[in-house]
Amino acid sequence: MKLMKSTLALAIGAVSVLTLSACDDKKPAQSAENANASAQPAASQGLESKFVTIATGGASGPYNIIGTTLAETYSKVFKTNSKTQTTGASVENINLINQGKVEMAFVMSDVLSDAVNGTGNFSQKLDSVSEIAALYPNFVQIVTSGKTGIKTITDLKGKRVATGAQNSGVEVNARNLLEGFGITYNDITVDYLGYAEAADALKTGKIDAAFLTSGLPNSSLMELQQGFDLQLVSIPADGAAKIAESKPYFTPMDIPANTYGNQEPVPTVAIKNALVVQTKMSTDDVYKLTKQFFESLPELATAHQAAKAITVEGAQEGLVAPLHPGAEKYYAEVNAK
Repeated sequence: MKLMKSTLALAIGAVSVLTLSACDDKKPAQSAENANASAQPAASQGLESKFVTIATGGASGPYNIIGTTLAETYSKVFKTNSKTQTTGASVENINLINQGKVEMAFVMSDVLSDAVNGTGNFSQKLDSVSEIAALYPNFVQIVTSGKTGIKTITDLKGKRVATGAQNSGVEVNARNLLEGFGITYNDITVDYLGYAEAADALKTGKIDAAFLTSGLPNSSLMELQQGFDLQLVSIPADGAAKIAESKPYFTPMDIPANTYGNQEPVPTVAIKNALVVQTKMSTDDVYKLTKQFFESLPELATAHQAAKAITVEGAQEGLVAPLHPGAEKYYAEVNAK
């Protein structure tokens, strides 16, 4: 009897050991499976591209301020190497996209329109650039000092005028607007100056007026306003509307009262900005970049108030270049909700 009990105890013990051993064997397999499952969402957040360089504009402009915040967000969310590149803005940015040197860029819609149609600064149509969003409007801000007597754009004839950095979006729309009012570069003395340089030249009296095309307000003009008799030069609405017939990216708008101490709204024109990418980027990458861009709007608006004017609905209006399939996928998803 004792022998039978001992044998039975040994058998039960052996079964217990085998059972525990079998359970232990299953645990690592289950943990690995769970680990893979938990890792999957993180992996799906990554990008095929290891770099997302964003071409912006001058260091003090909205492009660079908004772009820097966006690049930081992309680096954090996608664990990719994202940074901004300070440039001469729109024309240079599109050339950088075309050369494959940057993945994304901020540009003005007039320059983008020229690029996809092979006009203006572009001798041939470019299919290497695709749009992902129409952004906030850039207001053409022509500024002078009170002592010049310049009131409207037609008063610029015979004056020394800063028209923006050469081949920048500012310079392109300055030239187009002047020509629309019957003024060529032969009728003025041109200085190719960026925002900060133009503000300094106005302050020292080296120029009579300057074009600064950006979101409102422009930080260089906010600084210039301190201790300087800054006056905004108007662009008459009837003349602006006539120009818009052949150049539909120009929209007659007003610079609101009190933007720079102006008591009344000042008529001007605005051009929408655009966010563009390399056409060859994958649909999945551009979908993720577009989605994250819109989810980051609160942070972008904190960085620069011009971004407050960006909306998902507005981003689909006023497109002047082919929409990238990745952005198209995002909008289809949003519009279906």
